[in-house]
Amino acid sequence: MADTLSSERLPVRAETGREVVTFEARTASPIPLDLAFSLRAGEVTGLFGASGSGKTTILRTIAGLWCPARARVTCNRAVWYDSERRIHVPPHRRRVGLVFQDYALFPHMTAAANVAAALTHLPKAEREARARALLALVGLQGFEQRRPAELSGGQKQRVAVARALARDPEVLLLDEPFSALDRAVRVALYREIEALRTRLACPIVLVTHDFEEVARLADRVIVLQRGRMIAEGDVGTISARADIPIIAAAAEAGTVLVATLVEVLQERRLAVLDTPAGRLLAPLFDAAPGARLRVRIPSRDVILADRVPEGLSVHNALHGTVAEIAPRPGAVADVAVAVGDALLRAQVMEDAVARLGLVPGRPVVALVKSVAVTVPGA
Repeated sequence: MADTLSSERLPVRAETGREVVTFEARTASPIPLDLAFSLRAGEVTGLFGASGSGKTTILRTIAGLWCPARARVTCNRAVWYDSERRIHVPPHRRRVGLVFQDYALFPHMTAAANVAAALTHLPKAEREARARALLALVGLQGFEQRRPAELSGGQKQRVAVARALARDPEVLLLDEPFSALDRAVRVALYREIEALRTRLACPIVLVTHDFEEVARLADRVIVLQRGRMIAEGDVGTISARADIPIIAAAAEAGTVLVATLVEVLQERRLAVLDTPAGRLLAPLFDAAPGARLRVRIPSRDVILADRVPEGLSVHNALHGTVAEIAPRPGAVADVAVAVGDALLRAQVMEDAVARLGLVPGRPVVALVKSVAVTVPGA
């Protein structure tokens, strides 16, 4: 399916980590913004925050649809917007792929024509084949001649993604792309985005109210509050920040790990995963051996012990070292355990910390029930 696309027009992730987009804004209206950040090649950045925190305004500024009073946006060192120097590159001259929540498809055009409408930079003779190839990339072979009214919500969103990719974007912006879809369709589209992100060299920005989407799809998270960045970091670090109210309210504190499905134990109904924390047994996932995915382990489902106990139903016993202990309200403590190349978070009572004599540097065994190892958003 994806092989029909040339690597020249859909680059593989050869330059992952290179800074592509820089953004800074200082403005009071319509939504206050006071922040600066950069977007890197091959990385998914999640913008997370409450309504009115500035997420969509940031996307509109990058795309050229909004011009703040004081802001500067660059892409691959080219200045797209500079309020001080009065530089404004119009939207149609920015190679931006933008996917809206409401699809924004032309109702009178077929799926192929909707995609071809974004291919004006190509000779007319090449547009139809390119549109078909992009629709194949998002799993819509055979749907080329259908109009939006003949497509399901998930299929419309796939067309919108294909159209965004048609511009050979230097940055791909996803504005609440899954919120109007039911859960089963969202999960299917998560897989499409996961497959897509392994092929794209450009940065992807995901705006969402759903932290499970962030945990599953994002590499890095920027947490916004009233136009300011109140936290920024990799998804594992941010998901463990129980001290940030919006994170604590949106998702139970825990650990996010990148995992590879090594083996399926059909008779036991278990999956064997390779993770930075070591091998884990988990419930079966809808994936084939070799698949890379994100798994999440809630902090309260991690039990700490000074030795491996006998006669328990727990499948996973991970040897590690206490890295840090942070007290929380309610006589609770968050304990970070260095296990392999990962930090595994456990939430225990302060009484347990005292009874086990837990201090940084002390060896400890982290016990994780297999049922607690889940794929975010699944």
